[in-house]
Amino acid sequence: MARVSVVGGGVIGLTSALELARAGHQVRCVRDLAVEDTVSRVAGALWFPYHVQPRRLALRWGLDSLARFTAIAATVPFEAAGVRLARGVLVHRAEPDLWWTEGVEGVRPAGTDELPPGAGRGAVATLPLVDTGRFLPWLERECADAAVQLVRGHVTDLDAVPDCDAVVLACGLRSGALTGDPGLSPARGQVVRLANPGLTDWLVDGDDPDTLTYVLPHGDTVVCGGTDVEGDWDTGVDPATEQAILARCVAAVPALRGARVVGRAVGLRPVASTVRLERHTDEGRPLVTNYGHGGAGVTLSWGCAAEVVRLLG
Repeated sequence: MARVSVVGGGVIGLTSALELARAGHQVRCVRDLAVEDTVSRVAGALWFPYHVQPRRLALRWGLDSLARFTAIAATVPFEAAGVRLARGVLVHRAEPDLWWTEGVEGVRPAGTDELPPGAGRGAVATLPLVDTGRFLPWLERECADAAVQLVRGHVTDLDAVPDCDAVVLACGLRSGALTGDPGLSPARGQVVRLANPGLTDWLVDGDDPDTLTYVLPHGDTVVCGGTDVEGDWDTGVDPATEQAILARCVAAVPALRGARVVGRAVGLRPVASTVRLERHTDEGRPLVTNYGHGGAGVTLSWGCAAEVVRLLG
């Protein structure tokens, strides 16, 4: 058993802390934000390895997570954990690159009647869809049940993290400042949440980041997006961008027309050339970095947490 401090309390930090505790380590999770204020809470959280590299590892970690989310959906009520398997369509505007389907069962070409207006082709799949408003508090409860010590604090120096044998750094975009990593940058994502008029299936039309469109129903709400603007640090909601998102989503899913806006948010995806999941030595003790997941934090979370456990031994 080692004493491990996990820095970061979003989906990557909490899953890392939980899996380390379940592996027998004594774990403390230090985070400066409440879970509802993290970037993870903004995510539409469809299982899909979006805007992340390298593909080979993303697929391996993603399939591990796919199995875990599938198991949660089968054993934990949606009202408790917010995870369900949902059918949907991924629209192809250009030549499709279906690398992510390797190991994913049941993916098939979409029929004409399954596509939104103007779309020529797409793929139909049944994938985990995660309501982060339910899932993140469930993760916190799982951590508490596994004896993870959840601590509020702002870490400015990894060398100063006290009373531990190892550190896991998993605080998304802020990780770059703590490691001096110049290769980590934001990709701004804006969403609007609508009251759900009765949708159960999801839709993603994401070949062009300038017209990124997704409709992800989570129980009584629908997450509509979105944007993917690299290098943009602005976390304020832009009204014109919101209107453009709503116009695209209503055009793709007319049932959303007139749906009431119940929330809006902006999150900064932590984008790197490759996911920074590695073991280092810092001041004589192990440091495992686990950040740079781009738009795939939820998608890779369980697989990357298992890799953290392996790297610490």
